[in-house]
Amino acid sequence: MRRAPAACLAGALALALATPWAAAQTFDNFDVGPLVGFEFDPDALAGTEVPSLGEDGSLPEDDGSITLDITEGQGGAELTILPRVGSAVTSVTQPRTSQGGRATLRALDRMLGRPTDVEMAIGETVMFGRIAIHVVECRFPAEDPASDAYAHVEILDQEGSTLFDGWMIASSPALNALEHPRYDVWVLGCRAG
Repeated sequence: MRRAPAACLAGALALALATPWAAAQTFDNFDVGPLVGFEFDPDALAGTEVPSLGEDGSLPEDDGSITLDITEGQGGAELTILPRVGSAVTSVTQPRTSQGGRATLRALDRMLGRPTDVEMAIGETVMFGRIAIHVVECRFPAEDPASDAYAHVEILDQEGSTLFDGWMIASSPALNALEHPRYDVWVLGCRAG
């Protein structure tokens, strides 16, 4: 007997909806009563010395392991020693930056396959093909101006619609890039004046 495709599809859909695994899963409906054998006694912790982190964020000196004390009646697990992983916590500092007066961008027209370097003053707008590129601000590390550049770039189409408005970073051009089928623009560097 041959069935119509619509009837087969309707039958398969009805069968899929009837199975228990097709229903949406929920994870917040625990039908478990209070934890058996677990009692919290805050007075039992009185006088317990808890090691603190050092000023540089490092763990206290010991044999390189962390001991986890699980007493009877709290699950009965036999886990006592965990190996130490990771390293000391360090802080990241932002390098001091200087304001640039000129920015160098590279623009690519994918249809022509030709990249073009564009040097422009801050606040200047340059037409490249069918897009307008405007550099709002440009910064570079004060200690090493040639190392990196950060430019706030606005890119508009011919109708004035914003295609891109954000910071581009010379060392990571794909981090925040223009998404356009024909054009690609990225910052190469900044310099004073």
